[in-house]
Order: sequence, then C-alpha cells, then structure tokens
Amino acid sequence: MKTVSVCFLLGVVMVATAAAADVNGKWSGSFTPENGNNGTAYLVLKQSGTTITGTAGPDESQQWPIQTGKIQGDKVSVVVKSTGDGTVYKCEVVLAGEHLQGDCAVAQTDGQSLKAKLDLTRVK
Repeated sequence: MKTVSVCFLLGVVMVATAAAADVNGKWSGSFTPENGNNGTAYLVLKQSGTTITGTAGPDESQQWPIQTGKIQGDKVSVVVKSTGDGTVYKCEVVLAGEHLQGDCAVAQTDGQSLKAKLDLTRVK
C-alpha cells in the first residue's frame, strides 16, 4: 500500500510540475522562414492557467493580438493574425529553460504559405 501511495504522490508532483511552466513576460529572438529571409520576433505573453493571451510581432513596436493561445505542460501554441495584411501565424513552441523554440505555419492572404522556425529568449 505504501508503494501505491508513493507512486500516486510522485505522479501528482510530476503533473503539478508539468503544469507549472511559466511563460509570462516578454520574449525576443529569431523568426527564420524556409525561404531564408531571416527576421525577428517579439512576443508579450500573459498566462492564466492554460490560456495564453498577449501580443506578437516582428518587434516591440509592431505587435498584433494573439487570437488563441494555450499551454499544456511545456508546449505553447498561439495563433496571431497580422492587422496589416491579414497573414495568419500558427506557432507551436516548447519551453526549454529560458528558450521557446519551435515552428510556425504562415498563411498569407494571397494563398501562399510557408513554414518558419522560431527561437526566442525571455527578455530580462
């Protein structure tokens, strides 16, 4: 019975730890499309439970609202729509220490699409 109790407690601690990932704050880094036109990215994330809100864009002065966002464990997914040209960015990143790294699928209003790598570091 003690073994079952210890295993249960260990499981609860692991789930609590996985759910405790904190991505609140400002993140800055690289946005690298597959076509090689390297750019920058800047995100301001606000976390409430598993919901992510905030803004994202190429830099701190050009930001668009996050339409939908969620976090599960260390995985973050956000959808952002550019207010300028309507381009939609669907990004999925993983928190690893002070880095968010992953991929974005970009759908432009002219029907073109591309993929990009996102590599962000928490702004201190």
